[in-house]
Amino acid sequence: MLNTIWPIFIIISFVYAIFTGRVAEINDAIFASAKDAVDLCITLFGTICLWNGIMQIATNTRIIDGLKKLVNPIMKRLFPEIDKETQVYSEISMNMVANIMGLGNAATPLGLKAMKSLQKENIRKDTLSNSMFMFIVINTASLQIIPTTVIAIRSSLRFK
Repeated sequence: MLNTIWPIFIIISFVYAIFTGRVAEINDAIFASAKDAVDLCITLFGTICLWNGIMQIATNTRIIDGLKKLVNPIMKRLFPEIDKETQVYSEISMNMVANIMGLGNAATPLGLKAMKSLQKENIRKDTLSNSMFMFIVINTASLQIIPTTVIAIRSSLRFK
């Protein structure tokens, strides 16, 4: 549906620009928008690399273990049927820590890995377990203390 709507909008815009004599303005807007999109992508890419690097350093040290201990009381209540010593528990904890720190892009691979592990432990493969539902809800809510993506977008637009 969108594959039809957007080209129609673009064609109508060009036709309108031709009739009103604003082709140069559309051309300038196209190139300015492309430049802004590239600037935003570079800024977000840099931010993602920075925070993924920090997460990797934290993973290789004991910082993540301390953060997981902070999340433990919440995890016990949210995921009572998952054993604390399993890999799934650790993956969900890492995902929650990454989301709380505002590292949504670092949390995504962790979340996918955790969901895959939850599916392996799921008895009924065609139905989501309670833990899987809870995990989806938590990831959708994405509670953050440091909203890194918003910071990156705002910093990229600051100098305009």
